[in-house]
Amino acid sequence: MDLNSLREHIAAAWRDSIVERLAAYVRIPNKSPLFDPDWEKHGHMEAAVQLMADWCRAQNIPGMTVEVRRLPGRTPVLLVDVPGELPGCVLLYGHLDKQPEFTGWHAGLGPWEPVLRDGKLYGRGAADDGYAAFSSLAAIAALKAQRVALARCVVLIEACEESGSVDLPAHLETLAGALGEPSLVVCLDAECGNYDQLWCTTSLRGNLVGELSVRVLEEGVHSGMASGIAPNPFRIVEQLLARIEDPLDGTLRPAELSVSIPEDRLAQIRTAAGVLGDSVAGKLPWTRGAHAVSDDPVELLINSTWKATLSVTGADGLPPTLSAGNVLLPALTLKLSMRLPPTCEPLRAARAVKDALERDPPYGAQVRFTPGTPTAGWNAPSFAPWLEKSIETASRQIYGKGAAHVGCGGTIPFMAMLGERFPNTQFFITGVLGPHANAHGPNEFLHLGYAEKLTACVSLVLADHARAPRR
Repeated sequence: MDLNSLREHIAAAWRDSIVERLAAYVRIPNKSPLFDPDWEKHGHMEAAVQLMADWCRAQNIPGMTVEVRRLPGRTPVLLVDVPGELPGCVLLYGHLDKQPEFTGWHAGLGPWEPVLRDGKLYGRGAADDGYAAFSSLAAIAALKAQRVALARCVVLIEACEESGSVDLPAHLETLAGALGEPSLVVCLDAECGNYDQLWCTTSLRGNLVGELSVRVLEEGVHSGMASGIAPNPFRIVEQLLARIEDPLDGTLRPAELSVSIPEDRLAQIRTAAGVLGDSVAGKLPWTRGAHAVSDDPVELLINSTWKATLSVTGADGLPPTLSAGNVLLPALTLKLSMRLPPTCEPLRAARAVKDALERDPPYGAQVRFTPGTPTAGWNAPSFAPWLEKSIETASRQIYGKGAAHVGCGGTIPFMAMLGERFPNTQFFITGVLGPHANAHGPNEFLHLGYAEKLTACVSLVLADHARAPRR
């Protein structure tokens, strides 16, 4: 294999077609079903999957088949099957559904209008995770162009990941025969600690989302008449949240939400902290004067990858300040999002949180915690020697620096599903969500230079997989 030719082939693919198609994809507001229940009627998801399928079909890869799999009432799955010359199978995964718009986009930027600026493509979804289909197939095509013998490669792009991948199990049941048992899974939906080297994700946190509702009165009452007699529902919410979270340091109190951190993961965290230093906290868009919960990057990485955390992500019952009169509110509902440690049992965690919030409600208020279906985290199996060497070598050849390994604070439900189904499979989890890329928030961008290099790294790992010993 000629490395220079490989990189030139990949660079041409990005330059000649991928960037333009990603820009067109950014324009499609194909929000995940959780944020657009009428997704099927609106047709945006269909437009996005057809855009990607059309690009895939246009690639010159002999024997490749491209199919959009559909099930009634469920989001589609894009399946690209590239036959191999050697035994085995690689599954390459990504998703095409998007988070909602959010607020706070800088002047000249927006969620649905692509903007190229300083080597970055701004707009919703290009980095999370629209590029994955293009990058995966470009990596395969560059090897096929040099006639590098490969195992069979299957690219699977779902359209429900941002909603917890709730449609994916049904698709997997129908795809069982088509997928077989992959010996390697490549996922391009994770983070990178910087844009200087290859980053490999070794664990993912789970997620527990639910609504906490508190009702004290049947209707709002003049605060001058009611305050001091009726308790403020906001104060009750504060007391309830303090049952599950220490308000001073953010530690979640239920024992069911804590796990022991494996020694190998602690070692990886210490190494990654040494690489990243102050940028662990510095990657966030702090307001003036605010700072992280700790000055220790090791502690911050542990907090964000192996500890449970709570975020309040929404509220009902609080009127906008402009229209907020002197009224004691009758009720309040908060949306809670709890990140769970990788090896935490999610259903047990959900029961513990519900019990802590609902038992003995203050002042006899009506209190309900309604959890959604919790998502399990994931701790990767140990690398096979060939894969560990391949990832390190690819990083040095393409980026000029060795690879780094650390957990990710987010959730990719498919990884836990695959880990359970295929306990002997190897995982190469990586991505482009680096400093300030801001997936889910405003000003999301795809670092194009980094993504192009990552595509080349995927090619090198695929080539090494083809030569790796089989069990």
